[in-house]
Amino acid sequence: MARHEVDILVVGSGAGALTAAFTASDAGADVLVVEKNSRYGGTSATSGGGIWIPASADARAKGHPDDPKEALGYIKALIGDDVPESKLETYVASAHRMLSYLEERSDVRYTAYAYSDYHMDVAGARDGWRTHDPIPLMADELGDDFWKMEPPHTLTLTFGRFTWTMEEAKLLLTMSPGAKSLLFKLMLKYAFDLPWRFKTKRARRLTGGNALIGRLKLSLDAKGVPIWLNSPMVELITEKGQIAGAIVERDGQPTEIYARKGVVLATGGFDHNDELRREYLPQPTSADWSAGVPSNTGDGLKAGLQAGAVTDLMDSAWWGPGFLLEGEDRARILFVERALPSSIIVNQTGRRYMNEAASYHVAGGEMHRCNRPDAPTVPSWFVFDARYRGKYMLGPMMAGKPSADARLPENMRKILKRADSLADLARQIGVDPAVFAKEIGRFNSNAAKGEDPDFGRGSSAYDRHYGDASVSPNPTLAPIAEAPFYAIPIYPCDLGTNGGLQTDDDGQVLDSEGRPLGGLYAVGNVSAAAMGRTYPGAGATLGPAMTFGWRAARHAMRVND
Repeated sequence: MARHEVDILVVGSGAGALTAAFTASDAGADVLVVEKNSRYGGTSATSGGGIWIPASADARAKGHPDDPKEALGYIKALIGDDVPESKLETYVASAHRMLSYLEERSDVRYTAYAYSDYHMDVAGARDGWRTHDPIPLMADELGDDFWKMEPPHTLTLTFGRFTWTMEEAKLLLTMSPGAKSLLFKLMLKYAFDLPWRFKTKRARRLTGGNALIGRLKLSLDAKGVPIWLNSPMVELITEKGQIAGAIVERDGQPTEIYARKGVVLATGGFDHNDELRREYLPQPTSADWSAGVPSNTGDGLKAGLQAGAVTDLMDSAWWGPGFLLEGEDRARILFVERALPSSIIVNQTGRRYMNEAASYHVAGGEMHRCNRPDAPTVPSWFVFDARYRGKYMLGPMMAGKPSADARLPENMRKILKRADSLADLARQIGVDPAVFAKEIGRFNSNAAKGEDPDFGRGSSAYDRHYGDASVSPNPTLAPIAEAPFYAIPIYPCDLGTNGGLQTDDDGQVLDSEGRPLGGLYAVGNVSAAAMGRTYPGAGATLGPAMTFGWRAARHAMRVND
């Protein structure tokens, strides 16, 4: 068997993995990154790329200083006893330092954004400036590595061609004033970006997760850190009670890779492993309901368990209501669409059961929590009318007149229910027309007044963030009254699982006695989430992944705080 030796072996190539790799290399380590897939970047590359960082230097520079004590109080109130307090304290104290470090030492660049926290009713929440958006990157800066990076998730691509920054997304998805001119400007720039147009239909300007991963890749290139693609980890190597490395299958050939200073597992969750989902997650469940990359099958989790690690939060995931389209290999999460006027979610009895404008994690969790034999919520129905259809986007269905329905992609037409009356729509989705009509009637009466006494939709700054500013008095509410009427089935989907290997404040994997497994670290979704079962704000997945990747590398390289 071939043998290879390095200081640090990083397994996986998402944001947490590449942050750890860069940090270790910057400290003088000989680093190798191995990735099972044929592309690098993982789910991080396909994501929005945002990170939730309290008290950042950029927020302060923009006139929005943050109080770390308030941030800590906020997440402690949300998370409760699911995560040790020391880990939460470590995150709040370290996250802004990690970001400053990367911006000083690498090509990574972020901007603080006015995106409110997800739980504005909890003390310590802020109505913006903790979420940070990656600065766009031009694809040609990556050279041939552009073609080797995971492309954005289909749901983030407009016309399958270009993506948006957070600020642009808010404007376009809510069709706020200036949205049409922005879309025209983006399309014009895209069309006349020659000769790039002759190379690919993808836009040259990368945003979100592609911008983040691209910038991390450029940073690793400058350090000479290699990424082996098509190189899945087979098992960890244990010697004298320590993790000494891993066996990796490179292009079909096994290679022993010994790591003198540590192995960092950053292999993602188990979201595309049906067997593990059935064992751990709330039922019903399916790997088809995940928006993560299909290579997330729990490899690092299984290797850690074999090495003697323990797990936590295994029943949890980053939830979000979503829908499935034939021919696509992952789910589409409804991040924004639920908050827009003239739409609701109903269960299989035709009744509402949640605040549709709540954060995707809360809304997806409600689908599980409210699922009962007498009122099933899996699937539920996302219901909207012609007004909604004419103004807003929904997956591959661009805003347009109902007369354009026949020209929708076939996979969208297969799931879309359409009717000229609410009674007919009720029959198509299998609910009692009288119950459905009563529910719509109550919703419409309150929506016309901008109220939702049942679930409080539109009462928080987060709810309103993705509302339609042209609708008043509540930007998330308007009656469902214009025929034809529509519905699509939705499921409790996820962005990935967030339960996994237990780790300490430096990302060291723990055994059943709470002791570190020497030489083994875990970051990102292969580890039990630092945010527990909660989602404090946009970027609360990647922020901890990168922060604990930074801390793990520094610990392995004995870099002192």
